[in-house]
Amino acid sequence: MKKLTDLWLDFFQSDRYKNDWWDRKNALCEERGIEISRIKGNGHVFQELRYDNKSTYHYLLHLSLLMKQKDQFYLEEQVLPFQFRLEKGNIIEHFQLKKPEPDQIKKNDTFSSNDYRDIQESRFSYDRLAAVRYAERWWNSYNPAYHKFEVDCTNYISQCLRAGGAPMWGAPNRGRGWWYQQDNWSYSWAVAHSLRWYLSGSTRGLKGKEMQEASDLIPGDVICYDFEGDGRWNHNTIVVAKDAYGMPLVNAHTSNSRNRYWSYEDSTAYTPNIKYKFFRIGE
Repeated sequence: MKKLTDLWLDFFQSDRYKNDWWDRKNALCEERGIEISRIKGNGHVFQELRYDNKSTYHYLLHLSLLMKQKDQFYLEEQVLPFQFRLEKGNIIEHFQLKKPEPDQIKKNDTFSSNDYRDIQESRFSYDRLAAVRYAERWWNSYNPAYHKFEVDCTNYISQCLRAGGAPMWGAPNRGRGWWYQQDNWSYSWAVAHSLRWYLSGSTRGLKGKEMQEASDLIPGDVICYDFEGDGRWNHNTIVVAKDAYGMPLVNAHTSNSRNRYWSYEDSTAYTPNIKYKFFRIGE
């Protein structure tokens, strides 16, 4: 059997395999004036299923792209799940898997900024550098001090904010405040929809000021995503750097990624109806 890296190269180079993700990635790079100077991939099988002399393999591809924009170079990294099947030693299927659906909450659970308001206003000193360092340290691994979720994006962002000094409050009421305690946590800690509304409404502890444009953000700030544009917020990222045009590059979990362009136009979850919220943290 070929090495996983060779299989992945076949996936992108052969006309047999159709990959909308790669087409979107290239289109986004062209739009941004990006030249992909180098591509490296490292695969790791995490599941093997055997039945009727057939084998199905699931593997994770750690993809590294060296990006050149104007005179600036940076490394974008992403971990993508793939599946292929072997039948009598021949690959008969090879495709990119979809990640778990973004954060979902019950339809009768509604949140607004008023749910997270508190009459006591306070300020905290946000250490952006510490938040970004944490985001870099754990972008493709999991801090054992915290619970690991299958859909982990908001849990990861909350950990980054906590590392930056954001104070917790509201325990043990899961519908109040923003907090984590051993095997319990607030909705706003781990659910994308809840964190979005918490940042809009909080006047105590962790706070966010809504900004108008992505370019207004600086490292340590947060972007919230409603992929379908239906009012249910699905995903969160943290800004870790800016590209040559001053646009945010972000880190995230679930589809673990580092230095990814903020718009997520290359995401399998992207739709033309996508909506964003941009939050300056600590103001």
